[in-house]
Amino acid sequence: MENRLTVCRDNVPIYDIVLETSFEGLKEEVDKLALKERRICIVTDSNVAPLYLEEVKAILDTCCKYVSVYTFPAGEEHKNLDTVRGLYEHLILEHFDRKDVLAALGGGVVGDLCGFSAATYLRGIDFIQIPTTLLSQVDSSIGGKTGVDFDAYKNMVGAFHMPKLVYSNLATLLTLREEQFSSGMGEVIKHGLIKNKAYYEWMKEHREGILARDLDLCRTMVYESNVIKKNVVELDPTEQGERALLNFGHTLGHAVEKLKDFSMLHGHCVGMGCVAAARISQLRGMISEETVQDIRDTFLSFGLPVATEGLNWQEVLLTTKSDKKMDSGSIKFVLLREAGDAFVDRTVSEEEMKAGFDLITFGGKKEA
Repeated sequence: MENRLTVCRDNVPIYDIVLETSFEGLKEEVDKLALKERRICIVTDSNVAPLYLEEVKAILDTCCKYVSVYTFPAGEEHKNLDTVRGLYEHLILEHFDRKDVLAALGGGVVGDLCGFSAATYLRGIDFIQIPTTLLSQVDSSIGGKTGVDFDAYKNMVGAFHMPKLVYSNLATLLTLREEQFSSGMGEVIKHGLIKNKAYYEWMKEHREGILARDLDLCRTMVYESNVIKKNVVELDPTEQGERALLNFGHTLGHAVEKLKDFSMLHGHCVGMGCVAAARISQLRGMISEETVQDIRDTFLSFGLPVATEGLNWQEVLLTTKSDKKMDSGSIKFVLLREAGDAFVDRTVSEEEMKAGFDLITFGGKKEA
């Protein structure tokens, strides 16, 4: 299995995605960026810092002129402009200039916040991604979408800003809590459903090994998901068309996430959104009821909830209309022609959305 992908824009190489099972190769990859005379600030959170900060800082100390650290409290509730402000102040006090670099060490919250800060500090400085969760390794670290939440509106403030390197140490998956691993599987399963049915079937066949976090299987899985995301991003770097397919499950998923006050993990909400979108696809006559059940069972089998309770339909509908994925007043929904073949639709009715919603709130149960 290869361990490197190169992401291009207009056929020009922009950055590499490197998959390893330790941090040993990080020095060689960072040295290629010629940072010897530059400062670097490691941005991380209170969960990741005790695990990996010391090791990564020691490596970067050999690659850069000066290494600084900014740590903020873990959790989606801290992915906001207040935390960004704190990072700006830290960088100013440390005299970071336009030639200096940020390094995101952590999961999706760290990567999104660090990337947004890099995009906006001094009108843009370089940054690298060192993702440590499954969700960030397969999804959020790739493609240059950065952002923070504004009040209760997810990723409402953001920018497109490509990293200079994505270095994924797959061994970090071994320290993830089960719910964090299953959250990442929400995005992995999504990738198969939108672009590669064979990959989707492969996941189901290798479920036990994946859940046991066999690193060879995890490398194959992360690599295949990276290929899917890389190909979509290269076709549509700023989400004008094709890239919207990556939002499968996100329309209702983001609404659930917000109305649950971010108490549910992102990948779990996306999984429920995928089940709801599958139901709408079935109502359109594109996939069978058996396929919907198979999709639902697949999420369940990887430890994801497929339903929740305590949500009001009118609040969910209102929230979807406030989402950043709105397009000229219409809600963009990603549907399935079949497993592995998704498309963007702007004609989903409120009644169809309600039918999808009903499936993920059926009986208030958390599993079938």
